[in-house]
Amino acid sequence: MDRPEFYRFHQGDRVLPFEAQEYDARLAGLRASMDEAGVAACVLTSMHNIAYYSGFLYCSFGRPYALVVTETESVTISAGIDAGQPWRRCHGDNITYTDWARNNYWRAILSVTGEGRTIGYEGDHLTLVQRDLLEDFLKPLVMVDMAPATMRQRMHKSAAEIALITHGAQVADVGGHAIRDAIREGVREIDVAMAGRDAMELEIARRFPDAEYRDTWVWFQSGLNTDGAHNPVTSRRLQRGDILSLNCFPMISGYYTALERTLFVGEVDDASLKIWEANVAAHEYGMSLLKPGARCSEVTQEINAFFAMRELLQYRTFGYGHSFGVLSHYYGREAGLELREDIDTVLEPGMVISMEPMLTIPEGLPGAGGYREHDILVITEEGAENITGYPYGPAFNVV
Repeated sequence: MDRPEFYRFHQGDRVLPFEAQEYDARLAGLRASMDEAGVAACVLTSMHNIAYYSGFLYCSFGRPYALVVTETESVTISAGIDAGQPWRRCHGDNITYTDWARNNYWRAILSVTGEGRTIGYEGDHLTLVQRDLLEDFLKPLVMVDMAPATMRQRMHKSAAEIALITHGAQVADVGGHAIRDAIREGVREIDVAMAGRDAMELEIARRFPDAEYRDTWVWFQSGLNTDGAHNPVTSRRLQRGDILSLNCFPMISGYYTALERTLFVGEVDDASLKIWEANVAAHEYGMSLLKPGARCSEVTQEINAFFAMRELLQYRTFGYGHSFGVLSHYYGREAGLELREDIDTVLEPGMVISMEPMLTIPEGLPGAGGYREHDILVITEEGAENITGYPYGPAFNVV
Protein backbone atom coordinates (compact mmCIF):
# COMPACT_ATOMS: atom_id res chain seq x y z
CA MET A 1 0.00 0.00 0.00
CA ASP A 2 1.26 3.46 -0.91
CA ARG A 3 0.93 5.33 2.37
CA PRO A 4 1.18 9.13 1.96
CA GLU A 5 2.92 11.47 4.37
CA PHE A 6 -0.03 13.85 4.17
CA TYR A 7 -3.12 14.44 2.05
CA ARG A 8 -6.30 16.50 1.80
CA PHE A 9 -9.52 14.98 3.17
CA HIS A 10 -12.31 17.48 2.55
CA GLN A 11 -15.88 16.31 2.99
CA GLY A 12 -19.17 17.72 4.26
CA ASP A 13 -20.41 21.28 4.56
CA ARG A 14 -18.32 23.94 6.27
CA VAL A 15 -19.78 25.60 9.38
CA LEU A 16 -17.82 28.34 11.16
CA PRO A 17 -18.48 30.59 14.15
CA PHE A 18 -18.10 33.72 11.99
CA GLU A 19 -18.48 34.77 8.37
CA ALA A 20 -15.53 34.38 6.00
CA GLN A 21 -14.99 38.15 5.99
CA GLU A 22 -14.24 38.06 9.72
CA TYR A 23 -11.40 35.57 9.24
CA ASP A 24 -10.12 37.42 6.19
CA ALA A 25 -9.87 40.58 8.30
CA ARG A 26 -8.01 38.74 11.08
CA LEU A 27 -5.59 37.20 8.58
CA ALA A 28 -5.03 40.62 7.01
CA GLY A 29 -4.05 41.93 10.44
CA LEU A 30 -1.66 39.01 10.97
CA ARG A 31 -0.11 39.46 7.53
CA ALA A 32 0.46 43.14 8.28
CA SER A 33 2.37 42.14 11.42
CA MET A 34 4.28 39.51 9.44
CA ASP A 35 5.23 42.08 6.81
CA GLU A 36 6.41 44.50 9.47
CA ALA A 37 8.60 41.77 11.01
CA GLY A 38 9.84 40.45 7.65
CA VAL A 39 8.17 37.06 8.19
CA ALA A 40 7.42 35.02 5.07
CA ALA A 41 5.49 32.19 6.73
CA CYS A 42 3.95 32.00 10.19
CA VAL A 43 3.54 28.59 11.91
CA LEU A 44 0.94 28.97 14.66
CA THR A 45 0.60 26.04 17.06
CA SER A 46 -1.60 27.12 19.99
CA MET A 47 -5.30 26.32 20.31
CA HIS A 48 -6.20 29.97 20.74
CA ASN A 49 -4.35 31.34 17.71
CA ILE A 50 -5.40 28.52 15.39
CA ALA A 51 -9.02 29.03 16.49
CA TYR A 52 -8.76 32.82 16.20
CA TYR A 53 -7.38 32.88 12.67
CA SER A 54 -9.14 29.81 11.23
CA GLY A 55 -12.13 28.88 13.41
CA PHE A 56 -10.79 25.36 14.09
CA LEU A 57 -10.39 24.44 17.77
CA TYR A 58 -8.33 21.28 17.94
CA CYS A 59 -8.28 18.44 20.46
CA SER A 60 -4.59 17.61 20.83
CA PHE A 61 -4.57 14.32 22.75
CA GLY A 62 -0.76 14.36 22.43
CA ARG A 63 -0.69 15.25 18.73
CA PRO A 64 0.59 18.55 17.29
CA TYR A 65 -1.57 20.87 15.18
CA ALA A 66 -0.78 24.02 13.25
CA LEU A 67 -2.04 26.86 11.12
CA VAL A 68 0.43 27.98 8.46
CA VAL A 69 -0.09 31.49 7.11
CA THR A 70 1.83 32.90 4.16
CA GLU A 71 1.24 35.93 1.98
CA THR A 72 -1.37 34.02 -0.02
CA GLU A 73 -2.26 30.86 1.93
CA SER A 74 -3.91 29.89 5.22
CA VAL A 75 -3.68 26.15 5.88
CA THR A 76 -4.59 24.19 8.99
CA ILE A 77 -2.50 21.07 9.65
CA SER A 78 -4.40 18.30 11.43
CA ALA A 79 -3.99 14.65 12.38
CA GLY A 80 -5.54 11.75 10.48
CA ILE A 81 -7.57 10.72 13.52
CA ASP A 82 -9.79 13.78 12.95
CA ALA A 83 -10.62 12.91 9.32
CA GLY A 84 -12.67 15.68 7.67
CA GLN A 85 -13.79 17.53 10.82
CA PRO A 86 -10.94 20.10 10.84
CA TRP A 87 -11.69 21.09 7.24
CA ARG A 88 -15.39 21.47 7.97
CA ARG A 89 -14.55 23.78 10.87
CA CYS A 90 -11.77 25.92 9.40
CA HIS A 91 -11.45 28.90 7.11
CA GLY A 92 -8.96 28.27 4.32
CA ASP A 93 -7.23 25.06 3.29
CA ASN A 94 -6.59 21.97 5.42
CA ILE A 95 -3.91 19.28 5.17
CA THR A 96 -4.13 16.00 7.06
CA TYR A 97 -0.85 14.39 8.13
CA THR A 98 -0.50 10.65 8.69
CA ASP A 99 1.26 8.73 11.43
CA TRP A 100 2.84 6.11 9.16
CA ALA A 101 6.19 7.84 9.73
CA ARG A 102 7.33 10.09 12.54
CA ASN A 103 7.29 13.84 11.87
CA ASN A 104 4.91 13.78 8.92
CA TYR A 105 3.42 16.77 10.73
CA TRP A 106 6.50 18.79 9.87
CA ARG A 107 6.61 17.45 6.33
CA ALA A 108 3.06 18.72 5.85
CA ILE A 109 4.06 22.14 7.20
CA LEU A 110 7.12 22.17 4.95
CA SER A 111 4.91 21.62 1.91
CA VAL A 112 3.37 25.05 2.61
CA THR A 113 6.33 27.05 3.95
CA GLY A 114 9.23 25.72 1.89
CA GLU A 115 12.81 25.81 3.18
CA GLY A 116 15.12 28.64 4.09
CA ARG A 117 12.58 31.39 4.77
CA THR A 118 11.98 33.73 7.70
CA ILE A 119 9.54 31.81 9.91
CA GLY A 120 7.24 33.20 12.54
CA TYR A 121 6.35 31.04 15.55
CA GLU A 122 4.78 31.26 19.01
CA GLY A 123 7.55 31.52 21.56
CA ASP A 124 5.18 31.04 24.48
CA HIS A 125 3.77 27.79 23.08
CA LEU A 126 6.28 25.91 20.90
CA THR A 127 8.19 23.34 22.98
CA LEU A 128 11.95 22.98 22.79
CA VAL A 129 11.52 19.62 21.06
CA GLN A 130 9.19 21.05 18.40
CA ARG A 131 11.40 24.09 17.93
CA ASP A 132 14.33 21.80 17.15
CA LEU A 133 12.20 19.92 14.63
CA LEU A 134 11.10 23.20 13.04
CA GLU A 135 14.74 24.09 12.51
CA ASP A 136 15.56 20.61 11.17
CA PHE A 137 12.71 20.47 8.65
CA LEU A 138 12.12 24.10 7.62
CA LYS A 139 15.75 25.25 7.85
CA PRO A 140 14.64 28.81 8.59
CA LEU A 141 16.80 31.73 7.61
CA VAL A 142 15.56 33.53 10.73
CA MET A 143 12.94 32.74 13.38
CA VAL A 144 10.69 35.51 14.72
CA ASP A 145 8.43 35.22 17.77
CA MET A 146 4.98 36.38 16.63
CA ALA A 147 3.15 35.58 19.89
CA PRO A 148 3.20 39.19 21.20
CA ALA A 149 1.80 40.56 17.93
CA THR A 150 -0.99 37.99 17.80
CA MET A 151 -1.91 38.70 21.43
CA ARG A 152 -2.16 42.44 20.75
CA GLN A 153 -4.44 41.74 17.81
CA ARG A 154 -6.69 39.40 19.82
CA MET A 155 -7.08 42.03 22.58
CA HIS A 156 -9.10 44.25 20.22
CA LYS A 157 -12.47 42.61 19.49
CA SER A 158 -14.51 42.99 16.33
CA ALA A 159 -18.24 43.70 16.42
CA ALA A 160 -18.88 40.02 15.59
CA GLU A 161 -16.71 38.89 18.51
CA ILE A 162 -18.43 41.26 20.93
CA ALA A 163 -21.81 39.91 19.82
CA LEU A 164 -20.68 36.33 20.51
CA ILE A 165 -19.14 37.28 23.86
CA THR A 166 -22.40 39.01 24.81
CA HIS A 167 -24.30 35.80 24.08
CA GLY A 168 -21.79 33.98 26.28
CA ALA A 169 -22.38 36.38 29.18
CA GLN A 170 -26.12 35.85 28.84
CA VAL A 171 -25.64 32.07 28.84
CA ALA A 172 -23.58 32.42 32.03
CA ASP A 173 -26.51 34.29 33.59
CA VAL A 174 -28.75 31.31 32.75
CA GLY A 175 -26.29 29.02 34.50
CA GLY A 176 -26.17 31.31 37.52
CA HIS A 177 -29.92 31.23 37.98
CA ALA A 178 -29.97 27.43 37.59
CA ILE A 179 -27.31 27.16 40.29
CA ARG A 180 -29.23 29.47 42.62
CA ASP A 181 -32.36 27.36 42.12
CA ALA A 182 -30.42 24.18 43.01
CA ILE A 183 -28.95 25.50 46.28
CA ARG A 184 -30.37 24.08 49.50
CA GLU A 185 -29.05 22.52 52.69
CA GLY A 186 -27.72 18.98 52.25
CA VAL A 187 -27.10 19.19 48.50
CA ARG A 188 -23.59 18.33 47.29
CA GLU A 189 -21.38 20.84 45.49
CA ILE A 190 -21.23 18.54 42.46
CA ASP A 191 -25.02 18.35 42.17
CA VAL A 192 -25.33 22.13 42.12
CA ALA A 193 -22.48 22.43 39.62
CA MET A 194 -24.11 19.93 37.25
CA ALA A 195 -27.38 21.88 37.31
CA GLY A 196 -25.56 25.00 36.15
CA ARG A 197 -23.52 23.22 33.51
CA ASP A 198 -26.52 21.42 32.03
CA ALA A 199 -28.55 24.62 31.85
CA MET A 200 -25.74 26.43 30.04
CA GLU A 201 -25.10 23.66 27.52
CA LEU A 202 -28.79 23.49 26.66
CA GLU A 203 -28.91 27.28 26.26
CA ILE A 204 -25.83 27.26 24.01
CA ALA A 205 -27.42 24.56 21.83
CA ARG A 206 -30.60 26.65 21.61
CA ARG A 207 -28.76 29.81 20.58
CA PHE A 208 -26.16 28.15 18.35
CA PRO A 209 -27.73 25.03 16.77
CA ASP A 210 -24.87 24.58 14.27
CA ALA A 211 -22.01 24.84 16.77
CA GLU A 212 -19.85 22.15 18.31
CA TYR A 213 -20.43 21.72 22.06
CA ARG A 214 -17.45 21.26 24.34
CA ASP A 215 -15.68 22.42 27.48
CA THR A 216 -18.48 24.36 29.27
CA TRP A 217 -17.99 23.93 33.00
CA VAL A 218 -18.89 25.12 36.52
CA TRP A 219 -16.82 25.54 39.64
CA PHE A 220 -19.15 25.68 42.64
CA GLN A 221 -17.47 25.83 46.03
CA SER A 222 -18.69 25.98 49.62
CA GLY A 223 -17.17 26.73 53.01
CA LEU A 224 -13.40 26.36 53.15
CA ASN A 225 -13.38 25.35 49.47
CA THR A 226 -14.14 28.96 48.52
CA ASP A 227 -10.63 30.10 49.53
CA GLY A 228 -9.23 29.68 46.01
CA ALA A 229 -10.73 31.06 42.83
CA HIS A 230 -10.11 27.88 40.81
CA ASN A 231 -10.72 25.18 43.41
CA PRO A 232 -12.31 22.03 41.91
CA VAL A 233 -15.81 20.89 42.79
CA THR A 234 -16.16 18.35 45.63
CA SER A 235 -18.95 16.21 47.08
CA ARG A 236 -19.19 18.34 50.24
CA ARG A 237 -22.81 18.91 51.33
CA LEU A 238 -24.04 22.45 51.90
CA GLN A 239 -24.81 23.60 55.43
CA ARG A 240 -26.82 26.56 56.69
CA GLY A 241 -24.63 29.66 56.98
CA ASP A 242 -22.09 28.39 54.40
CA ILE A 243 -20.34 30.89 52.18
CA LEU A 244 -20.63 29.82 48.52
CA SER A 245 -18.78 30.69 45.33
CA LEU A 246 -20.67 30.43 42.03
CA ASN A 247 -18.48 30.22 38.91
CA CYS A 248 -20.13 29.66 35.49
CA PHE A 249 -17.98 29.25 32.37
CA PRO A 250 -19.81 28.72 29.09
CA MET A 251 -17.63 27.92 26.08
CA ILE A 252 -18.94 28.84 22.63
CA SER A 253 -16.69 28.01 19.65
CA GLY A 254 -13.57 28.58 21.72
CA TYR A 255 -14.89 31.79 23.28
CA TYR A 256 -14.94 31.81 27.07
CA THR A 257 -17.11 33.95 29.31
CA ALA A 258 -17.63 33.90 33.06
CA LEU A 259 -20.04 34.73 35.85
CA GLU A 260 -18.79 34.61 39.45
CA ARG A 261 -20.75 35.46 42.57
CA THR A 262 -20.60 35.16 46.36
CA LEU A 263 -23.66 33.57 48.01
CA PHE A 264 -24.64 32.27 51.45
CA VAL A 265 -26.93 29.40 52.43
CA GLY A 266 -29.91 30.63 54.46
CA GLU A 267 -28.19 33.36 56.45
CA VAL A 268 -25.04 35.45 56.64
CA ASP A 269 -23.34 36.44 59.89
CA ASP A 270 -22.41 40.06 60.63
CA ALA A 271 -18.64 39.64 60.11
CA SER A 272 -19.12 37.95 56.75
CA LEU A 273 -21.69 40.52 55.66
CA LYS A 274 -19.26 43.35 56.38
CA ILE A 275 -16.52 41.81 54.24
CA TRP A 276 -18.97 40.88 51.49
CA GLU A 277 -20.33 44.42 51.31
CA ALA A 278 -16.79 45.81 51.19
CA ASN A 279 -15.93 43.53 48.27
CA VAL A 280 -19.15 44.51 46.48
CA ALA A 281 -18.26 48.17 46.99
CA ALA A 282 -14.78 47.54 45.53
CA HIS A 283 -16.41 45.75 42.61
CA GLU A 284 -18.67 48.70 41.87
CA TYR A 285 -15.81 51.16 42.30
CA GLY A 286 -13.61 49.10 40.00
CA MET A 287 -16.26 48.96 37.29
CA SER A 288 -16.58 52.76 37.43
CA LEU A 289 -12.85 53.03 36.62
CA LEU A 290 -13.03 50.97 33.41
CA LYS A 291 -13.17 53.45 30.55
CA PRO A 292 -11.10 54.32 27.47
CA GLY A 293 -7.80 55.92 28.41
CA ALA A 294 -7.53 54.19 31.78
CA ARG A 295 -4.28 52.33 32.38
CA CYS A 296 -4.51 48.79 33.81
CA SER A 297 -1.86 49.44 36.47
CA GLU A 298 -3.53 52.68 37.57
CA VAL A 299 -6.95 51.00 37.91
CA THR A 300 -5.24 48.35 40.03
CA GLN A 301 -3.62 50.92 42.31
CA GLU A 302 -6.94 52.71 42.80
CA ILE A 303 -8.66 49.50 43.97
CA ASN A 304 -5.63 48.64 46.11
CA ALA A 305 -6.04 51.99 47.87
CA PHE A 306 -9.76 51.33 48.33
CA PHE A 307 -9.03 48.04 50.11
CA ALA A 308 -6.08 49.45 52.06
CA MET A 309 -8.30 52.15 53.59
CA ARG A 310 -10.52 49.35 54.91
CA GLU A 311 -7.55 47.25 56.09
CA LEU A 312 -8.46 44.47 53.64
CA LEU A 313 -5.71 44.71 51.00
CA GLN A 314 -3.70 41.91 52.63
CA TYR A 315 -6.55 39.50 51.79
CA ARG A 316 -6.38 40.13 48.03
CA THR A 317 -4.89 37.10 46.23
CA PHE A 318 -4.66 38.01 42.50
CA GLY A 319 -5.36 40.73 39.91
CA TYR A 320 -8.69 42.46 39.50
CA GLY A 321 -9.64 41.38 35.98
CA HIS A 322 -8.55 40.13 32.57
CA SER A 323 -9.38 40.06 28.90
CA PHE A 324 -12.01 37.85 27.28
CA GLY A 325 -12.15 36.20 23.87
CA VAL A 326 -10.54 33.04 22.48
CA LEU A 327 -9.12 31.81 25.76
CA SER A 328 -9.95 29.56 28.68
CA HIS A 329 -8.28 27.63 31.48
CA TYR A 330 -7.48 24.95 28.88
CA TYR A 331 -5.46 27.28 26.70
CA GLY A 332 -4.44 30.84 26.07
CA ARG A 333 -4.36 34.09 28.00
CA GLU A 334 -4.09 37.66 26.79
CA ALA A 335 -1.59 38.62 29.45
CA GLY A 336 -1.24 42.16 28.10
CA LEU A 337 -4.76 43.02 29.24
CA GLU A 338 -4.92 42.22 32.94
CA LEU A 339 -5.67 44.49 35.88
CA ARG A 340 -2.35 44.13 37.70
CA GLU A 341 0.36 46.43 39.00
CA ASP A 342 2.82 45.40 36.26
CA ILE A 343 0.51 45.85 33.24
CA ASP A 344 0.56 49.33 31.71
CA THR A 345 -1.83 48.69 28.80
CA VAL A 346 -4.25 51.56 28.16
CA LEU A 347 -7.89 50.53 27.74
CA GLU A 348 -9.30 51.21 24.27
CA PRO A 349 -12.74 50.82 22.66
CA GLY A 350 -13.31 47.23 21.55
CA MET A 351 -11.46 45.66 24.46
CA VAL A 352 -13.41 43.30 26.72
CA ILE A 353 -12.34 42.97 30.34
CA SER A 354 -13.67 41.67 33.65
CA MET A 355 -13.86 43.32 37.04
CA GLU A 356 -13.46 40.61 39.68
CA PRO A 357 -12.06 41.65 43.07
CA MET A 358 -11.61 38.74 45.49
CA LEU A 359 -10.84 38.70 49.19
CA THR A 360 -9.83 35.48 50.97
CA ILE A 361 -10.18 35.58 54.77
CA PRO A 362 -8.22 32.73 56.39
CA GLU A 363 -9.89 30.04 58.45
CA GLY A 364 -10.22 31.01 62.11
CA LEU A 365 -10.84 34.70 61.45
CA PRO A 366 -14.32 36.29 61.53
CA GLY A 367 -15.91 36.07 58.07
CA ALA A 368 -13.58 33.32 56.86
CA GLY A 369 -13.96 32.35 53.21
CA GLY A 370 -13.48 33.62 49.68
CA TYR A 371 -15.53 36.56 48.39
CA ARG A 372 -15.67 37.38 44.68
CA GLU A 373 -17.94 39.22 42.28
CA HIS A 374 -17.30 39.17 38.53
CA ASP A 375 -18.82 41.16 35.67
CA ILE A 376 -17.71 41.47 32.03
CA LEU A 377 -17.45 44.93 30.49
CA VAL A 378 -16.98 46.04 26.89
CA ILE A 379 -14.95 49.23 26.57
CA THR A 380 -16.79 51.74 24.37
CA GLU A 381 -16.02 55.22 23.02
CA GLU A 382 -17.85 56.80 25.97
CA GLY A 383 -17.09 54.39 28.82
CA ALA A 384 -17.95 50.72 29.32
CA GLU A 385 -20.99 48.50 28.84
CA ASN A 386 -21.64 45.82 31.44
CA ILE A 387 -22.91 42.70 29.64
CA THR A 388 -23.40 40.62 32.82
CA GLY A 389 -26.98 40.50 34.09
CA TYR A 390 -27.08 38.18 37.13
CA PRO A 391 -27.45 40.30 40.33
CA TYR A 392 -24.64 40.55 42.88
CA GLY A 393 -24.70 41.22 46.60
CA PRO A 394 -26.61 40.10 49.72
CA ALA A 395 -30.07 41.26 48.62
CA PHE A 396 -30.30 38.49 46.00
CA ASN A 397 -27.68 35.95 46.99
CA VAL A 398 -28.59 34.78 50.48
CA VAL A 399 -30.43 31.65 49.34
